[in-house]
Order: sequence, then structure tokens, then C-alpha cells
Amino acid sequence: MKKLISTMWLIGMTAFCTHAQNYVSQVWNPDNGDGTYTNPVINADYSDPDICVGASGEDYYLTASSFQCIPGLPILHSKDLVNWKIINYAIKGGLEPREEFDKPSHGNGVWAPSIRYHNGEYYIFWGDPDYGVMMVKTTDPAGEWSKPLCVIPGKGMIDTTPLWDDDGRCYLVNGWANSRSRFASVLTVREMNAECTAAIGDPVIVYDGNGTENRTCEGPKFYKRDGWYWIMCPAGGVPTGFQLAMRSKSPFGPYEAKKVLDQGSTKINGPHQGGWIHTKFGEDWFIHFQDKEAYGRVCHLQPVTWKDNWPVMGKVSSKGYCGEPVLTYRKPKTSGKVVNENPVESDEFNSPQLGLQWQWHGNYDQKFGMPTPWGVFRVYCYKAGSPDNLSPVEDGSKADGRLWMVPNMLLQKTPADNFTATSKIRMTAKEDNQFGGIIMMGLNYSALVVKRVGNEFQLQRITCFDADKGKEEKVEVLATLKPTEVDKVDYQPAIHCDLYLRLAVSYIGGTNPDGSNKHEARVVFSYSRDGKKFQPAGEPFTMRQGKWIGAKVGLVAAQPAGKENRGWVDADWFRITK
Repeated sequence: MKKLISTMWLIGMTAFCTHAQNYVSQVWNPDNGDGTYTNPVINADYSDPDICVGASGEDYYLTASSFQCIPGLPILHSKDLVNWKIINYAIKGGLEPREEFDKPSHGNGVWAPSIRYHNGEYYIFWGDPDYGVMMVKTTDPAGEWSKPLCVIPGKGMIDTTPLWDDDGRCYLVNGWANSRSRFASVLTVREMNAECTAAIGDPVIVYDGNGTENRTCEGPKFYKRDGWYWIMCPAGGVPTGFQLAMRSKSPFGPYEAKKVLDQGSTKINGPHQGGWIHTKFGEDWFIHFQDKEAYGRVCHLQPVTWKDNWPVMGKVSSKGYCGEPVLTYRKPKTSGKVVNENPVESDEFNSPQLGLQWQWHGNYDQKFGMPTPWGVFRVYCYKAGSPDNLSPVEDGSKADGRLWMVPNMLLQKTPADNFTATSKIRMTAKEDNQFGGIIMMGLNYSALVVKRVGNEFQLQRITCFDADKGKEEKVEVLATLKPTEVDKVDYQPAIHCDLYLRLAVSYIGGTNPDGSNKHEARVVFSYSRDGKKFQPAGEPFTMRQGKWIGAKVGLVAAQPAGKENRGWVDADWFRITK
């Protein structure tokens, strides 16, 4: 492990800042370096993306769904819509109600946000399907955001976007979650107060896709251009759908709709749901997602061409108004040279601040883990299935000791179709059955961990299929490992195991029963005592997405529910490589 030296601490902080300012990924870089880009511009699960132009006219900000993961509402910044950097999160203090989100509330929380700049302030609206329409705002996207405010309480409202009109009036469009409201495929608009903090009018159905090709219309974004009100929304379902553009002379419709983007002859399935912007350089662009199943919903950038006052997205067809996705295209115009950078993936843990790529699987508790001045990040063993200070019996709830219910998993999005994640860790165990290691987390998950058994460690693979359906974990013992070090003190002594853990992800593709492309990936685990020679660790694992999110990779440390002294994992570094 790294030495406890104050100068190293300062060097680490400096290195972190420099590193974070210009991080270029080894595994996916959309900037071709010749004035063109290759889609996806963000090859990671930034689901339901939306963008806005900042106050300068040359800064672009993107946010995306974060569901139950904390911190939530990621804020990414770009100067050219191709090179993106994570700069902040709008939600840092956790989600309410605490009793729900202090443990993993898979697939709930923050759904399909919109980000807007209005009168010197940046706003993000989203629909929590169980609690209502939420809003946060700030004057600086990289600074502090306000606490979440529920502007319309209720169940079922999702995919919300405000529109401030030329006369100062404000309107809000939203979709509906069938799982909560028992109806869907309709879009509604209502008037809000000028501050957009409360509704002053009842909702009006402005579009109904039921019984038509445009079923599952949702994810609406609200705009105004040259006197026309526009609603851009997806329809047809997530994996195979398409993008609609709707126009009207009134915010309350009726709206005329046309399909303006679909898969066409490309391999980019279901291109839809995102944000349109008009730049100060007179160009129009649209960022949307592509559902890549286990990898989540990755972000593509399409040029927008106006044809007969319809926004054709991507490659313009000779007939009609429906474009198809471009794979490679010229970059958007800018006023100067733009630095090549990508969202950060690797972390040396040399800073007192956790890297912005990381999220917890539930509301953060200090006992989850903390940075240290020793060049490691510490993740404490945590109990699954119940609040940390109670055993399942005391809590009165049904125990679920699976990793599915561990909130302190430190995870990040998968960054490319093919990549390797390696971490150097020290597992410190004070009691039997404490364990930690690396994990690929989803509806199916698999972890490679070291677990204390007596005065030794076992190398184990913990795997679960259909975790959301309550299926049990399978534990495979792969090896017995002697401790690297044993405490000689007589007060809460621990044994320690130093190990390098690795997983390699490779895209294997395939075809779904309906003939569409399957985005399947294989995960191969391995381990090493010296960081040089790696040995295989169990059978390959097929990666699978989580609840509304892509699979996530990272660190886990857990222990059975009880009152024993905690163990922990000290992660020296976590590196994403080819």
C-alpha cells in the first residue's frame, strides 16, 4: 500500500486535478482527431440524456437518469458535444424518503430528467414515478444545486420538461408510467407559475399514441422555434423505437407528428429520446440514446437538418422527413480548439475526494467508506437486507442477505464494449465471513471476493441470476489463501490479504428472437498475488443490465447482519484498460 507521507498526499491531489482535467480513455474515444467523430459520443449508460446551452452560448451541459444511485443527476460539460467531462452531480445529499432509498431501491428514484437555462439559472426537472415532479436549480452547474423540491406531488408522472414562453408564462409537459398510473402512451401539458414551482392549471392530453404505431410515446422534451411549439419524443418502445417531432401553434395542441429518426439500414437500434439544441454557430444537433442492453443506454450525436419546417435527424433521406443515424460525421462548429477528453474511468485514489465516476447503490452513509490520506479508498463491510444498525430480526423485516440489497457497493458505468478493470486491494477482516472484492452488478451479477474463514481467506465467486426475482446466490470456492499479514496486537486484531482482482469484458453480440441485434457481453474473472501473473477465477459470466440501468462495475465489501467489528477493503487503485 501507499506510504503515509504528507508530500505524497499533496502530490496525489495535484495529480488528481491534472488527471481529471484532461482524461482520455484507453477504451473509447469518439474524437477521431481529424475534425470528425464516431458514435456513440458517450459509450456509457447515460440513460435518457438531455442537454442545454449554457450562458456563454459555447458551453453545453448534459444530465441523465440516475434512478436510485447516489450521487444522482450527473452533470457533464462539453465545448463541442463530442468531448465530455463529468463535472458534478445535482443530487448529493440523497433521495427521500430515506427509509426507501437508504437501501437499494432498484429502478426507482430519478427518471428521465430535463435540463434548462432560464434567466441566469439552470434547472433540472424529473419525474419520480412514486412521488411526483421534482426540481433542482443553480446559477453554476459545477457548483451547489438546491435541494430537490416537489413541484407537483402525485404518482405516475414521468419525463417532465418545462418551457418558458416569450410572454413569461411557463408550461410543463410530461409522460405517464403505466406501472403506476395504469395508462400510458399519452403526453400532457399544464401551466405552471412563472417560477415553475407549482401548477396553476390542470393537465391537458395533447397527444395520444394508443392504438397507433406511435404507442409508448414518452420522454417528451418541450421547445419553441419561430412561433411553433415543439414536442420531441420517442415512441415504439425502448429497444426498437424511433423519434417523433410534433408541432403546434399552441402549447396545448393539437399537435401534428412526424417520424424524424429511426434505425433505417443501420445497426443502431431504437435511436430516440434525448435533447435538441440550436448552437450560436447556427447549427442544430440532437443527442439521443441507443439501448445496448447489458451496457445500458449510450449516447449518440446526430446533425439536425430542417426540411419544410421539420427537424430531420441524422442522414437525410431523399424522400420524407425520417433520417437514420450517422456513425461518423464532422464535429460541431466551435470558436476555438477543443481539448480531447472523456468521462473519467480509472482512479488512483490519490485524492481526498472520490472520483466523479463513482456512485453508491443507495443513499450514502459515512459508514459505507471514505477517502484516506494513504492513497487508498476504504470501503467498509456492510450488512445487506436491513438498516445497518439493526439485524433483520430487530428490524422486523424479511432478511435478504444477498449482494442485491447491499447499498454500499462503489460502482461506475461500463465505459466501452471491450475493456479490462483491475484493482489492487487489501482485504482486512476482523471477524469470520467478512469479504470484499470486485463485482459486475446487474439483474444477474457476479463478484470475485476474498472471504475470511477461520485464520485464512477463501477466494470465492458469488453469482446470482434473476436477482430481482428473489433467486439465491451461488457461492463457488476457488482457492484458499494465507494471510499477507496478521495483526499482533490483542485489541480487535485483524488478518489481511493483498490481492489483485481483475475482470475482462468482451462483446459477443448475437441476435434476438425478433431478428434485432443482441448486445451481449462475456465477463472473465482472474486474480494475482503479485500483479503480474493472473490466474483464471471461475467460469465466464454473461453480463446483464440492472433495473432500468446498464450493468455496473466496481467494489464491494460486506458481512452477515450482526454486531461484529467491521472489516474493510482498502482499494489502492482501480484501472480501466484495453
